[in-house]
Amino acid sequence: MNQHNQPAFTEKRFIIIFIFVTSLFLLWGVAHSMSDVLNKHFQNVLKLSKSQSGLIQFSVFGAYFIMSIPAGLFMKRFGYKMGVLLGLSLFALGTFLFVPAANAFSFTFFRVALFILGCGMATLETVAHPFVVSLGDQRTSDRRINFSQSFNAVGTMIGPWLGTFFLLRSTGESAGDLESVKSLYVGLGIFLLLVAVSFALVKVPALKDPHAATNADAANVDTAPGKKLFQHPHFVWAAIAQFFNVAAQAGTWSYFINYGNEVMGFSEEKAGNYMVLFMGMMAAGRFVGTYLMKFIAPNKLLAAFAMGSVVACVVVAQRWGWTSFVALLMINFFFSIMFPTIFSLGLKNLGKHTQPASSFISMGVVGGAFFPYIMGLIANHDVASAYYLPIVCYAVIFLFGARLYRVK
Repeated sequence: MNQHNQPAFTEKRFIIIFIFVTSLFLLWGVAHSMSDVLNKHFQNVLKLSKSQSGLIQFSVFGAYFIMSIPAGLFMKRFGYKMGVLLGLSLFALGTFLFVPAANAFSFTFFRVALFILGCGMATLETVAHPFVVSLGDQRTSDRRINFSQSFNAVGTMIGPWLGTFFLLRSTGESAGDLESVKSLYVGLGIFLLLVAVSFALVKVPALKDPHAATNADAANVDTAPGKKLFQHPHFVWAAIAQFFNVAAQAGTWSYFINYGNEVMGFSEEKAGNYMVLFMGMMAAGRFVGTYLMKFIAPNKLLAAFAMGSVVACVVVAQRWGWTSFVALLMINFFFSIMFPTIFSLGLKNLGKHTQPASSFISMGVVGGAFFPYIMGLIANHDVASAYYLPIVCYAVIFLFGARLYRVK
């Protein structure tokens, strides 16, 4: 691509709203990664097995399957801004329900709270991705989504730090209760309400009508308007790739602390602190990936990173001490660009189908609902061997980046 002819990253009139939408990516990053620390805390306090604690992810990611279509319909009826406010409201409600769940000392009640929290995150993700795509030229949409997702990665660094500080560093009597869980999630809920109020006061500029544009490369124009949504194979394969992508992510994240504790011999607090570095690798990967996309086609970079993940998983499963642990850290570097790039490639040239397509690709996140449970069944016996399972997922992503992404 000729650098001198590159379209703008976004437009000046979109900068303020782009900053706000990008902040949403950070918020659900915090919540997702805190749930992985919650995994370990609930194993300790509620006396759950690894596979049972994997039901935390089932509750959160299962919400994506249930909520993505209603969120897309709501967005289509009421617009991006109201979709964001609905997502933030459900998100906050879920966090506040942690208080009665902790008082009841009930894992089932916690899963209900996590499901509602997940509905809020599903709504935000369904709305935010096409929202970011619409804030400028389609030819730079891959870079915009990866840039916004870079701050999602920053959020995933903040989440383990908060979770470790509040949950895993507890000692004595406080290590066996749920008071710290209540404090952590109530604080998050209050912050979410403040963001919702601020977002309500922001004016969303008029967005371009994709059907009024004449340049199909620049704007999200349906180049085959006679086709129904599911007749666009690149969209269908994107939804499938996203399913396997989030499955691999949820499983890899869920047992990171267990790997550090059981294979590397770290204390739970030390393993939790290393999770901050783990998420930092994803942030680094997204910033690096956003830059590299100026020179390398997004699909080629996606395929290369998927192959890197396959190699890293093999090394992690070998229990080679620090070599395997560094490979575990690198999985998150390679994972970095996958979610946003799959999303962006799947939304190319869909025109009026873009918003419903976003809902279906978001539904692919349900892959994270069951995969941690399956990995947990193996991790109950050997957490290192469980890391063979995500290889299947990364193989599908490689095929999508190498061939199946093409708009036909």
